[in-house]
Amino acid sequence: MNEHNHIVRSYDQEQAALLDELIRMGQMAASQLEAALEVVDRRDASAAERVIANDDAIDALEQQVNHDVIHLIRRGPLASDLRTILAALRVASDIERIGDYAANIAKRSLALNMAPPLPHTRGLGALGKMAVQQLRDVMAAYRDRDVEAAVRVRDRDAELDTLYTGLFRELLTYMMEDPRAITPCTHLLFMAKNLERIGDHATNIAENIWFLQHGESPLPEREKRDESNTVAP
Repeated sequence: MNEHNHIVRSYDQEQAALLDELIRMGQMAASQLEAALEVVDRRDASAAERVIANDDAIDALEQQVNHDVIHLIRRGPLASDLRTILAALRVASDIERIGDYAANIAKRSLALNMAPPLPHTRGLGALGKMAVQQLRDVMAAYRDRDVEAAVRVRDRDAELDTLYTGLFRELLTYMMEDPRAITPCTHLLFMAKNLERIGDHATNIAENIWFLQHGESPLPEREKRDESNTVAP
C-alpha cells in the first residue's frame, strides 16, 4: 500500500470512529431518557440520582467528539468531508442537550416525589415514549445516512407537539381546579416541555442528515403543532 492510500484509509477509519462515538452517545442519551421516565413513574430517588450523575458520561463523549473533529479538520478535509464534520458537531451538540433534559427530568422527579402521586404522569410517560422513539429512529437514520427515514422523523414531530399541547392543557385545567396541585403540576409542565424540546433536537438531527445528502437545499415545509403559548385557560 502506498503512502496516499494509507492516508486515505486512516482518514476513513477516523471518520468511522467519529460516527461510532456519535451513535454511542445517542444510545446513551436514549437510555438516560428512558431511565429518567422510569424514575418518575416509580418515584425512585436513588435511581434519579444515578441518572443525574450519568449525564457526565455524555458530556465527556461530546468533548471527545469535538477533539476528534478538530483532528480531522487539521488533516485538510475535502469539501464533501467538511459536511460530515460540520454535521457531527451539530449532532453531538443536540445529543448533549438531550442528555441535559433527561437529567433535568430526573432532578424534577425528586421534587415531584414530595407530593402525592398524580395521574398525569401517565400522560408524561406517553409523551416520553414518543420522544425516546424519535431519538432512536433518528440516530438509526444518521448511522445509515437514510434521508427518507430522517424526513419521517422530522414529520412526526408534529404528533409529539400535539401530545404535548394536550398534556399542557390538561395540567393547566387540573391546577385551576385544585390549587394544591399547582406545585407538582408545575414540575410536570417543565418535564413535558423538556420532552417537547427533545423532539425538537431529534428534528435538528434529522435536518442534519438531509444536509449531509443535499447540502443547503431547503427541506419541504413541515407542521409545527406546539400550541402551548396560545392555549386558552
